[in-house]
Amino acid sequence: MRPLVTLTTDFGLQDAYVAAMKGVMLSIEPTLRLVDITHLVAPQDVMEAAFLLSQAVPHFPAGTVHLSVVDPGVGTARRPLAARLGDQLFVGPDNGVLALLLEDEDPDALVVLDQPTYWRIPTPSATFHGRDIFGPVAAHLASGRRLDEVGTPTDTYQQLHWALPLADDEGIQGWVVHIDRYGNCITNIPRTLLERDPRSRQAKYYVGAVILDRLSHTYADVPSGEPLALIGSSHHLEVSVNEGHAATLLSIHKGSPVNLVYGDD
Repeated sequence: MRPLVTLTTDFGLQDAYVAAMKGVMLSIEPTLRLVDITHLVAPQDVMEAAFLLSQAVPHFPAGTVHLSVVDPGVGTARRPLAARLGDQLFVGPDNGVLALLLEDEDPDALVVLDQPTYWRIPTPSATFHGRDIFGPVAAHLASGRRLDEVGTPTDTYQQLHWALPLADDEGIQGWVVHIDRYGNCITNIPRTLLERDPRSRQAKYYVGAVILDRLSHTYADVPSGEPLALIGSSHHLEVSVNEGHAATLLSIHKGSPVNLVYGDD
């Protein structure tokens, strides 16, 4: 099987940054398969990068290298890292994404990328470590280099935690953490939390400019153009509009509060 590297960045595609990273990696290992998870992470939004990675990483085969470059601290003292998470590898800046992916677990192995032999050049650009450090190291790892070859072991990394919803006997308070290209508003309220109380199926859902009175199963449970709440493929509560853009139509944005209120028994 050809070595596989995924890419998650906030670079967009209007500039040459993504192409430069891919060119460097292919120069190191021409047989690489490069899979774009996304290059449309909101600029410097570490939480969004981690959320999107968490949705994609579990579906990749063993041995995949996941390269994430959303790097507001580029050029500073923040460390470049590589880690083994189960049977897959992660490469990126020490900005909290790794901690979010691990969710209170520890990596199986973790190194600081301090071996310039595996960088593109010994003195990397202060503004483009994706091209000069992270991309090259990801290519070397995919081609068979060990973690302890490309860096020095460490057991510390920046801690960052998901913002959790609040639940009590009256309902659940959460908020929108991602809006996909269809306008579906994905919240931080997981299926497991909703399933703890059967009242959630008939609760009132307050978000943006709408109040919803039940949990639907599919988008087609309501007529075209109508709003609904359902559990999406992320296994989290979503607020959507059947065949419409919920974020625009319902005045919802990332960070909007979502309040689920139980009715009387």
